[in-house]
Amino acid sequence: MATVTAVRATPVNIPLVAPYRWAAGILTGFTRTLVEVETDEGVTGIGESYSARDARVIEEAIALRLVGCDPLDLAECERCALPGEAGLRTTQDRAFVQAWGGVETALWDVAGRLAERSVAALLGGQVRDAAPVTEYFAFRLGREETPEAVASYCAAMAEEHGAPVFEGKVGAPDLAEDVALVKAVREAIGPDATLRVDANMAWSVGRAREALRRLAPYGVDWVEEPVATHEELARLRSGGTPSFSSHDPDLRAAVRLGAPDAFVVDVGVLGGIRRTAAFASACAELGFACWFWSPNTGVGAAAQIQLATALPALGEPSQTLVRWHADEVIAEGTFSPERGLVRAPEGPGLGVSLDRRALARCHERFCAEGPLDQYTFTDC
Repeated sequence: MATVTAVRATPVNIPLVAPYRWAAGILTGFTRTLVEVETDEGVTGIGESYSARDARVIEEAIALRLVGCDPLDLAECERCALPGEAGLRTTQDRAFVQAWGGVETALWDVAGRLAERSVAALLGGQVRDAAPVTEYFAFRLGREETPEAVASYCAAMAEEHGAPVFEGKVGAPDLAEDVALVKAVREAIGPDATLRVDANMAWSVGRAREALRRLAPYGVDWVEEPVATHEELARLRSGGTPSFSSHDPDLRAAVRLGAPDAFVVDVGVLGGIRRTAAFASACAELGFACWFWSPNTGVGAAAQIQLATALPALGEPSQTLVRWHADEVIAEGTFSPERGLVRAPEGPGLGVSLDRRALARCHERFCAEGPLDQYTFTDC
């Protein structure tokens, strides 16, 4: 029987080729924590956690408790690592949920490597051989700084890569700028492509109503987080409006209120692969769509792809910013979508491996810059 011998957590910064504008300001890159679970069989599994602060939770509250556990017994690993009410039955402490999500993903990778099977195979096998994804757009500093430039970029992505679904940032202080952007992109990608926009909760209910009215002529299919809460989404609902998506995985509230129509989630934030699979299946049973957000390192992206190829409930295109990454931590390099699809990586477990030099480089960047997200984490 294999046993866990060590758990490591390494925060990394991944810069973007060019910063982009969104409702909260300017995003220059993103921070994630890479998790490694070593075993006495010589197999090391890898996972990804959402926040830099997760590294401390893993090292101080999880790692030592997990040493000696059977990595194939996920339930026992969770009981050892997160005893009592610190487990994942509630959302009272999201730090434990997120931290455990990265560790749990690494344990799935261990299981796949030991069995020489992919995570998708361990989940029951592939229902599709590639994960559907969107092409992303936004105003990027030094790149696409006008609606016309963004539209030209989208047209190039459609021409060069056959992208059928586009998603981009809105929520500018001047609503006229959002309208001009969406109009230009719709004209560039044609009437048949799916168009999603993401306002990142920038609008009040009243302003969102006005935005939806002015965007209606351009065939917006989905609006992500036009307002802050499910209750506000329900108030915003009216005949003919686009479908709404949200990052808040409060399924009970969505059932009660009738909004949103979809959830945009992440494997680490939901607490790992098992809970993500259960959440997506529950969404499908209750009539809600579900897909993944971005950006992620190649490790997090691989976990998303394994799930999306294994579960019928994850057939909607997920977000992806992979074309905009200026660095990567996996030896296989950045994923490259074609025709709106990313093929599942070959190989056991997640199907990807860490590039040790790249990991060190991205960690050094984190130590120099600090976290590129909303969390506070100052120790290197």
